Amino acid sequence: MSVLRNLAKLTTLSSGTTLTVLLRPSTIASHDPSKQRDIAELHSLGVKFIFTDLVADSITDLAVLFRHFHTVIGCTGFVAGSGIQRKLARAVLDAGVKRYVPWQFGVDYDVIGRGSAQDLFDEQLDVRDLLRSQDRTEWVIVSTGMFTSFLFEPSFGVVDLAKNTVYALGSWDTTVTVTTPEDIGALTAEILFAEPRIVNRVVYTAGDTIAYARLANIVDSVLGRKVQRVEWSVLKLKDKLAKDPDNPIRKYRVVFAEGKGVSWEVDKTFNAQRGIKVLGVEQWARENLRYR
Repeated sequence: MSVLRNLAKLTTLSSGTTLTVLLRPSTIASHDPSKQRDIAELHSLGVKFIFTDLVADSITDLAVLFRHFHTVIGCTGFVAGSGIQRKLARAVLDAGVKRYVPWQFGVDYDVIGRGSAQDLFDEQLDVRDLLRSQDRTEWVIVSTGMFTSFLFEPSFGVVDLAKNTVYALGSWDTTVTVTTPEDIGALTAEILFAEPRIVNRVVYTAGDTIAYARLANIVDSVLGRKVQRVEWSVLKLKDKLAKDPDNPIRKYRVVFAEGKGVSWEVDKTFNAQRGIKVLGVEQWARENLRYR
């Protein structure tokens, strides 16, 4: 929704540009109030709709849909399951789409490399290899780091307010880059409409790049109390994963604890170089933690 909202703002300024969202048929028919609110908002923004099922439909079926569009942006995440990102990339290329922004809104998969604890990441590298192996479709990859809110997500377990504890993944000096979904939407729209056009490259964003020690200090300051600090070493996290090898959260924890490809310097990012204001971790915490 953040990507769509911000694209809608810019497409109104671009003559002849239309915005279409692909949804499952079940979404438009859903009685879920939150989905109905989203659909109503999209209608109000002038967004058009097409319907299909990315999981059920073939590459050929998707290519037939995609060939009507100049630019395709993937916002599916990993929720659709393994193989979907490769499938989408193949369909985009088969359709002859001029420009593709794959779902790569996350870490720097090139730096992490193949064979990491999070096996889903190898598929992201397959997509990059596929895009780099051709010259018919332009591509842009937006690396945003982790969603800022995920640092505070109870299931991830870094900031555990119920236990008044902050856990460091790897060490207290290990760093992680984060960007809020709202800023990702705004920055993605700016990247797509940037002049001169950004072509065939990875673009980095960052709301913040933060060490776990600073994160704990921010939580102390915002909550007005001292939180406990517990360090989870890479070895400890790998041991936990070995005992529960299919646990996706434990896979993510190992990757972030290793600290490779999960952070970068803020001053080298698209938003910093363009002077675009974004939300840092401390401001996010002050706006959100008081409600918890």
